[in-house]
This record gives sequence, structure tokens and C-alpha cells, in this order.
Amino acid sequence: MNSHSASALIALALAAILTKPAVGQVDPLPSWNEGVTKKAIVEFVGKVTKQGGSDYVPPAERIAAFDNDGTLWCEHPLYVQIVFAVDRVRAFAAKHPEVKDQPLFKAALGGDIQAVLSVSAYDRLQFLATSHAGMTSDEFTTIVEDWLKTARHPRFKRPYTELVYQPMLELLAYLRANQFKTFIVSGGGVEFMRPWTASVYGIPPEQVVGSSVKLKYELKDGQPTLFRLAEINFVDDKAGKPVGIQQSIGRRPIAAFGNSDGDYEMLRWVTSGPGPRFGLIVHHTDAEREYAYDRKANVGRLVRALDEAPERGWLVMDMKRDWNVVFPRTNP
Repeated sequence: MNSHSASALIALALAAILTKPAVGQVDPLPSWNEGVTKKAIVEFVGKVTKQGGSDYVPPAERIAAFDNDGTLWCEHPLYVQIVFAVDRVRAFAAKHPEVKDQPLFKAALGGDIQAVLSVSAYDRLQFLATSHAGMTSDEFTTIVEDWLKTARHPRFKRPYTELVYQPMLELLAYLRANQFKTFIVSGGGVEFMRPWTASVYGIPPEQVVGSSVKLKYELKDGQPTLFRLAEINFVDDKAGKPVGIQQSIGRRPIAAFGNSDGDYEMLRWVTSGPGPRFGLIVHHTDAEREYAYDRKANVGRLVRALDEAPERGWLVMDMKRDWNVVFPRTNP
């Protein structure tokens, strides 16, 4: 087991043995400072799990949906999958020089990341799909796993999978200890996330909803094989998130967690359902320990969801105020 998996799993294991906070019990959310946000989380979990209470929700219906980028792990200065894609495009272009003149490939190869960010989520996914077309799903999984072992964040010099948020690891474990089923609902590629979400977040592949490319079943050397095509299947972003939830989960979650306007439709759809509902926005306000951004950001822009949060009853979590730790601590 590598270091990032070990640190995350230790944090999850410690939190998983804890249940709802009570007198004499260890705090299941120690990285969350006492205050309005933590209190609201604990109160929501308490009321939906109290048998006989007016807000009781049966375990089968306790579904929580989490965005990934900027909600569960660091997304600045670039979405991790874009960093991965740019690295992979260099290798792809070396074998397929004909793509070097295509605008997006040319921008990526020339280091013009702003041009890559300026296109739609669909076009970025198409860009990734093209650069990995023709390989099997298993081959792609291996490439992702190998890349994550060596890739490092430019500022923190740590593996990207160590730059998950410790308070959110505790929250995931706390919810699961109270019989919630936790899902990732992300605009990122589903096959990019599934290889590592179980070891890092404790979320198995079948509970990851994301954007996808089309796959084709063929026999290769007499063996059934799935091949990736250079075609988009589904974009799980913005209005696509409620659709992805319905298609993949089949139940409307009772809680949703996001950090940008890409999560706006998911937050609205989840919190507009009947019965007790919970919506939380991770607001990045800590430039010292992580990053501070919202309205003017090219990555993780937060405008509409932030403005409408009060009227819609969404909790806006302040990273600087509400978290006493951001990333899991590692041994020196």
C-alpha cells in the first residue's frame, strides 16, 4: 500500500469507529471547528437517524452526494484530470503527430493551459477521449494508477491523492457510521476516478458517478474486452448532475455537498425534495493553507450558488473559519 492510501485509510478507520457525538464520546469530526457549520451537520444527522422522530429517514434512503474537485480534494491551480490529460497528450502526440495541429492539442502541447480551461467541459472530455481512444478500460486504469504514483502538486509537492481534505474524510466516515451511503457525483471522468476512490475516500467504484466516454465490446485474442472510443457518452456537470444521479443511483439524495456553480443544479435538485434536506458549499477562503477563490476563478468559479445559498437554505462552509486542518498530516 502506498503512502497516500495508508494515510487516508488510517483517517477513515479512526473516524469510522465513531458514531454520533454524545457526552463522553470522542468527537467524530475533530478537524471541524466548533460553530454553526459543524453544529448543523451533527443536528441534521441526528434528526434523520432518530427512530420515531418526525424527520427520521430509513437507512435505504440516506443517500449523500459529494462533488469531487474542490469539495473532496484540491482543484487548484488546475483540475487534476487536466494535469493528467496534458501529461498524457504529450505521450499521445509523440505517437500521433497528426494531432499536433489540432487547436486544443496545440494549446496543451505549447503550455497554453488557459486555452484548455476556456473550452466547455464537453470539449475537454472529448480532448481526453481522443488521446486515449483505442485502449482498453483496464489499460486506462493502469495508466491512471501509475500516473498518480509519481505526479506531484506544483505548490505542495505532495501526491494529489494526499491533497484530499481531512475534514471531508471525517465527514464521509461519520455519515457512513450513521448508515448513509456516500456517492461521488463529479464532472470528472468516471474512469479516471474509480481506480482510487475506494482507497482514498472509502467510496467504491460503483458509487462514483461522473462523465464518461463510449465503450465498445470486442473480442481481443479470444477474450471479451472493453475498448474506449473517441466519443462522449455523458457529461456529468451542471444540469447533467441530477440526470447522472437519477440514471446511476435511482434515488434522490437527501444531502449534497459542492463548491462551485457546477454543483448548483445538483444542490437545487437534492434540497428541493420532500422531507429533511441538507446542502453545503465548501467556500475556499484560505490562501495560506490552500487557496482563496470564488467569483473570478477560472477553476471552481462560485457565483450563483453563493448568491442564492441563503434563500435556498444551503450552508456555506468557510474553510479558514471552519477547518482546523485542511490536508491529512503525514509523517516527517
